[in-house]
Amino acid sequence: MGYVSTAAHVRGSQVLGIIPTALAEGNFAGKIVGEELQVPIMQDMIWKMLDNSDAFIALPGGIGTLEDIFQIAS
Repeated sequence: MGYVSTAAHVRGSQVLGIIPTALAEGNFAGKIVGEELQVPIMQDMIWKMLDNSDAFIALPGGIGTLEDIFQIAS
């Protein structure tokens, strides 16, 4: 995700990273590109993504990625 968000940001696109506070405090996010919005829980992350996005890109991941895709598609 970091390479995609960096490339989009460098080329002038608006980038918004939405992350649960617990992950942000643990420094799991890495380098911040664009704007960051922290939410209390994972379910809030999905709702904020839906409210703030025009499109979604799913990169290879695990079970959590599949869960996100299904929640957004439904």
